[in-house]
Formats: sequence, C-alpha cells, structure tokens
Amino acid sequence: MFKQLDHLAIVVRNTEESLKFYRDVLGLPVLFSQDLPDAPVKLTHLDMGNTHLQLVEPLTDDHPLQTWLDEHGEGLHHFCFTVDSVQEMIKTLPDHNLHSADATPRSGPNGRQAAFINTDDTRGVLIELTSESSEKSK
Repeated sequence: MFKQLDHLAIVVRNTEESLKFYRDVLGLPVLFSQDLPDAPVKLTHLDMGNTHLQLVEPLTDDHPLQTWLDEHGEGLHHFCFTVDSVQEMIKTLPDHNLHSADATPRSGPNGRQAAFINTDDTRGVLIELTSESSEKSK
C-alpha cells in the first residue's frame, strides 16, 4: 500500500529562524525550498539521510496552520508516505477502511500530488500521501 516514508512535517512560524536550529545546530542540509501559492505555504526540505524533514510555514495570517500554531506551537504536524499514484490511492483507501480528507489531490512540492487521510480513520494522526513524481490529471 505504502512504499516508504517520504517526510516528517514540522509547522514553523518562520522558516529562516527555524533553519538556525535544524540546519545550523542539527546540521541537516537544505535540499530545496518552495512556495506553494495555491496552499499558500512555504515548504523547505532538509535531508535526514533516509527521509526528509519538511518545514511548513503558512504564508498568510488567515491560514488554518496559523490557528494550529496558536493552539499547539511549532512542532510535528504530520508524516507522509510515498505511493505510486495519489489519485489511485484515494480510490482504494475505502478498501482499507480509510478515507481521504481530500476529494481530489492537491499540488505538492516539485509538481507532485498530495492528499491527506481523514484523521478519524488514523487514530487522530495526520497522514499525507504523495507520489514519487508528478502525475498528470486523469
């Protein structure tokens, strides 16, 4: 069902401030950083060796992650599995008593697609799915 862990996501208030810890203190190299205007978030991926650490910074004051930050503070938000096709996985989740929180995949970093599994099905843990490479709409 899932191929491998793709990344762990940490919500941060300010990416540059957070890099002072994750990059400079822990020594995790930055792989890439990208703004997703549709989301709108800034995603910064750091290399943890066997997976990525993704820093997620909301880019608007009214973004739902701002509320999440106010309630929880900076910290672990979700983890993400790689799948062959996000679109196909959304269709087959009910076969595993799981449901997608997203009716259709959303855009992810580097042209990849992403979707989240409904937390009602995952014991409250937010799990994201992403494809290994970009998928064309079917």
